[in-house]
Amino acid sequence: MQARMQNPATIFPEATAAVQQLLKAAGSGGVPQTTLELVHLRASQINGCGYCVVGGALNAKKAGETDERLFAVAAWRDAPFFTEAERAALALSEAATRLADQPDPVPDEIWNAAAEHFDEKQLASIILMVGLTNLFNRINVTTRQVAGPTW
Repeated sequence: MQARMQNPATIFPEATAAVQQLLKAAGSGGVPQTTLELVHLRASQINGCGYCVVGGALNAKKAGETDERLFAVAAWRDAPFFTEAERAALALSEAATRLADQPDPVPDEIWNAAAEHFDEKQLASIILMVGLTNLFNRINVTTRQVAGPTW
């Protein structure tokens, strides 16, 4: 596979700087970095972004994630490796990524479960991470950014 073009964020350095600031903000809300990495990985899996799946798994490993948990992210509902807070974050990530799949994209049940585990600032962090991940996925899938050897 070959990229259709260079990543648009590299064409507009000011976009890269803005995205880096948003990532920094998302990481400053008190959510464990490993949880944010799981959220990123799950949204990227749903969107079929190979670049972000590979990068997300590598970043999660750097943040302390185990292979066992990373292998199970796609089946988090059935895997015993995740806390209730992580499950709530993953459910929110899925719902916010699959907006067109349901008439009520983020039902109260999912929101309330997340709100039981995270305060408003932490919820904001998770939502920012999901939104940024979906932005990254759309850019990378559209331009066919290649995962792997460029890491």
